[in-house]
Amino acid sequence: MAYWLVKSEPSSWSWDQQVAKGAKGEAWTGVRNFTARQNLVNMKKGDKAFFYHSNEGKEIVGIAEIIKEAYPDPTDKTGKFVCVDIKADKPLPTPVTMAAIKADKKLADMALVKYSRLSVQPVTADEWKMVCKMGGL
Repeated sequence: MAYWLVKSEPSSWSWDQQVAKGAKGEAWTGVRNFTARQNLVNMKKGDKAFFYHSNEGKEIVGIAEIIKEAYPDPTDKTGKFVCVDIKADKPLPTPVTMAAIKADKKLADMALVKYSRLSVQPVTADEWKMVCKMGGL
């Protein structure tokens, strides 16, 4: 299993909205960056992803699961971009803020710190374990 992080502004698509979609999940559409696109292509069914509230909150609030692998993004008129379907798995008991991640030297190389604008990014197994622990899991 691989680990990922997906970002969304809560005013556009929040964790609560993702949870409300239930087991059928929702398409993760609207990605228009080629590095993020490649990360979507690399996602496999069953992979886990941190759900990060960007701009407002700036914190990891939950864990989602990839339930459908990459397919053409129906919101992309150019046909160049893809989406995956994700469903909410579980909330983090304690959201993990960007400030807390930046404060931990062991997480200095995390993509969230180094490539803060990238909307879909990989997370290493060690980073996953550390953030889960920070979040109370």
